[in-house]
Amino acid sequence: MIQRRTFVRLLGSGMVTAAGAGSLALWSLSPEFPAEAVEIWRGPGSEPDVRRRAIAYAATAPNPHNRQPWMVDLRTPDTITLYCDVERLLPQTDPFGRQILIGHGAFLELMVMALAEQNVRAEVTLWPEGELPRTLAQWSRRPIARLRLMPGAQPDPLFAQVLSRHTPKMRFDITRPVTEQTLQQVVAAGAAVDVTSRGTVDMALVQPLRELCLDAARVELLTPATVMESLRLMRVGPDEILQDRDGISINSRAARVFSALGQFDRSRPPAADSPAFKQALQMFDDYSSTAMGFVWLATARNGRTDQVQAGRAYVRQQLQATALGLGVHPMSQALQEFPEMAVPYAAAHRSLLDVAAPRGAEDPTLQMMCRIGYPVASVQATPRRPLVQFIIGGAAA
Repeated sequence: MIQRRTFVRLLGSGMVTAAGAGSLALWSLSPEFPAEAVEIWRGPGSEPDVRRRAIAYAATAPNPHNRQPWMVDLRTPDTITLYCDVERLLPQTDPFGRQILIGHGAFLELMVMALAEQNVRAEVTLWPEGELPRTLAQWSRRPIARLRLMPGAQPDPLFAQVLSRHTPKMRFDITRPVTEQTLQQVVAAGAAVDVTSRGTVDMALVQPLRELCLDAARVELLTPATVMESLRLMRVGPDEILQDRDGISINSRAARVFSALGQFDRSRPPAADSPAFKQALQMFDDYSSTAMGFVWLATARNGRTDQVQAGRAYVRQQLQATALGLGVHPMSQALQEFPEMAVPYAAAHRSLLDVAAPRGAEDPTLQMMCRIGYPVASVQATPRRPLVQFIIGGAAA
């Protein structure tokens, strides 16, 4: 990626125009994502099918690298069976599928909430055909959960926040502290069966966590396999975003011009002394250095059920934060299990599990670590694939 000073010179010399008449037009376009890419955030509209309506809400769930790895089978009446799309795993940054299953837990929780809003109760059975193994290469189409639907359910007050819940990938307002009372409301929302929820807004604890987050981001960016996994999932500009509607969407004016000039290289890892690396690290520094607190979720074990339950707790935490006008942004690089992350991983567990280890812990594990604060601008909805792409066979039977 070219440096800003060089880019300004290019503009002045007319080289952008020489690269193509569309480049200057790109510079004038809105950085907002294409409306079609975020249409699911407008809700299911007049969709009459109860299950499809629930899935439409569930598909807004937070998930790693926006892979949206959910598949649902509606071919059995009054039943929803949830699977993982094994083509959407993250074998480098998430080598054991822990984060992917947290994303499935968030999807499951939103689906249950959306059904309850329609006066439908879901009886959830996890792993009806056995847990997925630890090794990703052995994953197959084995159901994560089966929901039996029956009438009668109490609506969840947090459901009102589902379509407003967005993950703030931006700086937080460092002039606006998060109060202890607000923190505890978010922490309480993440408490669940077998999931411990904790947090801090004490700057004596926040500062070392800020530094840990930046150290972990540096490790991920300097590990070729993990940074390439992210680069391959980057969608730059409206055409790429609409083509896939998943991954890491970038629609800023600068990125689109750099891409048009062939200066947005996604074919190889950036060198540690390159402008691209420095810019990426600066982005993470902006995130970590403006954290006004942290919340984290831990489980006593690290089994597949624990991971799914952590996802259910996490999305409730985000919904509560949304109701309070607060941003919750995962900074979980230090919790990733690829070998190069071993030192930050140990530091995160040593620091935060010492604060609150789950009772009866056999293999205590941090499942989520997030910064909290007030975003400096409105937060965009993230692109999502069309509803039909989540349903096996494309429609209800």
